[in-house]
Amino acid sequence: MPRIPEDPEVLLKYGDIIGLEPPVSLKHPKMTGLKRAAQFSPFAALTGYEDEVKEAARLTEDRTELVEDMRLEIGEKLRFLSEHLFLRPEVTAVYFRPDALKAGGSYESKTGIVKKADGYAGKLVFTDGGAVPFQDLISLAGAVFDGMETGEGYRDP
Repeated sequence: MPRIPEDPEVLLKYGDIIGLEPPVSLKHPKMTGLKRAAQFSPFAALTGYEDEVKEAARLTEDRTELVEDMRLEIGEKLRFLSEHLFLRPEVTAVYFRPDALKAGGSYESKTGIVKKADGYAGKLVFTDGGAVPFQDLISLAGAVFDGMETGEGYRDP
């Protein structure tokens, strides 16, 4: 039951419509409360600004340039690895992943069974489909490299 105002001026001015049901449009369906609320939500004058601030605050690392000895060691390990792929060796590769949005990147590691050392594409391919570009490699480790210096080769445990 609608509340009837006691002020005589209000009754005189609006008496003919007080107590009537609100009009219902036959053309437009009733708007949900969520859509009505969205009409009155705060206006974001600087759309994307908050994302830009977060992106600027995100830290990246600089790429470390490898000394010649480290590059040679990685090259030797890649050669050795390509000769021992039949053993399905598990290797941990530490590499630099360049950031897609700004200068620098991050150091990551990937451990898995190596499928191939693809010299044509220049990447180490794992059986799970992952790949690491040779140019981004920082180090390679795994049991397959045990005894590599002595020439003994890998022995299956």
